[in-house]
Amino acid sequence: MQTASMFVTGMQCGGCPIKLSGALKEANGVTDVQVSLASGEVTVRYDERYTSPADLKAVIVGTGFGVDGIAATNGHDPRPNYCG
Repeated sequence: MQTASMFVTGMQCGGCPIKLSGALKEANGVTDVQVSLASGEVTVRYDERYTSPADLKAVIVGTGFGVDGIAATNGHDPRPNYCG
């Protein structure tokens, strides 16, 4: 098992961490996800036989958030309670 920590941009409401956590938990090999809206930090525990940090970053970007210099696109939805 490995742990990857990344700083994510584009999270703006309490639903954003729920949305991001759900997407990451669906990734093959992910066993635990912790997302902090306050710090923007995401910590993922995963089995390196099934996924990699690059795969995890692709999930984050695919969900509309930014990571490692890749700008956020549409992760946060401004409609009330829509991100979650």
